[in-house]
Amino acid sequence: MSLASLPVATRDELQRLLHGPCDSSFLSALHKALAAGCGPDAGEAADSGRQLLHRLRLLGETLPPAGRLLDDPAQVAALHAWAAVADPSLCLAALVHHLLCLGSMAQLADDKGEHLGRQMEALRAGRAKGVYLITEAGQANSHLATRTHAELDRATGEFVLHTPDPQAAKFGSAGTLDVPQTAVVLARLVTDGTDRGVFAFVVELTDDHGLLPGVEVSSPLGLGALPLDYVLVRFHHVRVPYAHWLADGAGIGDDGTFHDLAGAKEGRLQRTLRVGQGLWATMPAVAAATARQSAVQAVNYARQRRTQGRLAPGVPLLTYRTQQRAVLGALADAFALTCAADGARTVWAESLAAPAARTDNGADAMGFTPWAAVSRPLAAYKAATVRLAARITAVCQSRCGFSGHLDVNGLAAYHGFHHTFDAAGGDSQLIFYDIGRSLAEEGEQAPEDASSAPPVSPHWWPAIVRAHQDRLTRHLSEQLRTTDPSTPFDAWNPLLEDAGLLGEVYADALVAENVPRTLDGIHDHELAQALRPLAALHGVMAARRWSGSLLAHGTLRPADIRGLSVVADELCDAVVPHLPLLTEAFAHPDDVVCAPLAAPDYDTALRATLTWTRGGAE
Repeated sequence: MSLASLPVATRDELQRLLHGPCDSSFLSALHKALAAGCGPDAGEAADSGRQLLHRLRLLGETLPPAGRLLDDPAQVAALHAWAAVADPSLCLAALVHHLLCLGSMAQLADDKGEHLGRQMEALRAGRAKGVYLITEAGQANSHLATRTHAELDRATGEFVLHTPDPQAAKFGSAGTLDVPQTAVVLARLVTDGTDRGVFAFVVELTDDHGLLPGVEVSSPLGLGALPLDYVLVRFHHVRVPYAHWLADGAGIGDDGTFHDLAGAKEGRLQRTLRVGQGLWATMPAVAAATARQSAVQAVNYARQRRTQGRLAPGVPLLTYRTQQRAVLGALADAFALTCAADGARTVWAESLAAPAARTDNGADAMGFTPWAAVSRPLAAYKAATVRLAARITAVCQSRCGFSGHLDVNGLAAYHGFHHTFDAAGGDSQLIFYDIGRSLAEEGEQAPEDASSAPPVSPHWWPAIVRAHQDRLTRHLSEQLRTTDPSTPFDAWNPLLEDAGLLGEVYADALVAENVPRTLDGIHDHELAQALRPLAALHGVMAARRWSGSLLAHGTLRPADIRGLSVVADELCDAVVPHLPLLTEAFAHPDDVVCAPLAAPDYDTALRATLTWTRGGAE
């Protein structure tokens, strides 16, 4: 079965599954925008600030106007997912540009950005690059203790933005000094000497001539895994217009009276940081797209590459069970990420439609980070999906030999992107600690029975992982009751490893539950049949990864774990007949990917990228 042989309705259903509810015209425009940056010189061109702006402009032209940027979460997610497949560094720049910088203006400006119309349009049109400055490099957990401050000068009505000491310097991708850059800077608002909480401010960093007065940047900070223009930024009494304060409903009266609907300062921080939900909701789509492309390339390599091993000289690598479990398992995990992307988009769309209420009561308390308190499910989706995508791309790299590590094939860049994002965009491990801590403090869960479905069913793993979450929650709650609640650090310090484990299981359960839900929503019977063994294989591979914890807490028995290898092989056999359809559907267009590993004849495609020099007698 191939894509061309499918009915139109089935092809449309498959497109929606892979790319969300985006119409074909949008995807065609996105394809065209990204294909323009593909080729042997694309990486060098992207180093130029002007070229980066050009590529951001091409992407921006496919999206709604700046003020309605977030009206269609599916388009936003698809744009960044495709950008990641084409160029992970471009994707990171676009995520910061669209979701954190423009997104802050669209969501936090009281007048819906009317006073920031010039800045927002310049960003959307690619005349300026968007930057987001939140992290302060000199201390851990700086999001919870921001020290950069913006003090109101009542005489002029301006804010004075200042970095109090070197440890409060902001880290960010703000080193493109040859183009205009507009930043959203998180700083502590001070009025009449009183700390009012952390707000966002729109600050011009550079213009066509370089840095603006009062802005200081360090020399570049190299980050080879995800190259971009990273620097430290300091502010020296920079004047910020009152209209550039993203007040989000707060206000300062003529007499200096301050009011804020967020209530306490912790509530203010949660509201200011809610723009992060767009990033977390988009990352599963990004993870899914790069994981699918990685798995397709690994399968393609394994089908073409013939081994001369003495067991069976001349057979393709994919004949070996070990290779099947690895690369078909990667394909299965990529499908699970695709299902999770839809779940995350749904949660984000619901959060955008809901009014932003006071966050004093009923929200998760902030612990190591603010992220789980802002949105537990979206923070969990981000953490789980980037970690799984990093694992998938690493497996695909290793299973493609030296070819998997060649820059031209893109797997190294995909792995670097997701491995870096384990800490970026909200540290995944700290998110897991906070989620596990909150679940344990909320109390024991009613135990669920383990699944009665067999492991070859897509419904088996979601039931198992939820049952495991319940067992871990009960175990951690029991441990917590033996500690002294008046000394939280002493109580939690020895329990953090278990809390992190519980948080990760909760996040993996979110991903797992999206898989059968997605399958149940597929109308075409043949398409569902092709995807069903892939869905079940994801569950079996996940259970193998979690085997130690599952055994330790009695969720599965040793015999259950021993039997998973046989089930995995049965499911691989069921997947193989559908590989032509799956790999064709999961792959992105050749002129977006530009990777020899994706070609029908990998060796020929690789040689076509090379030039040769021959020595000769003089």
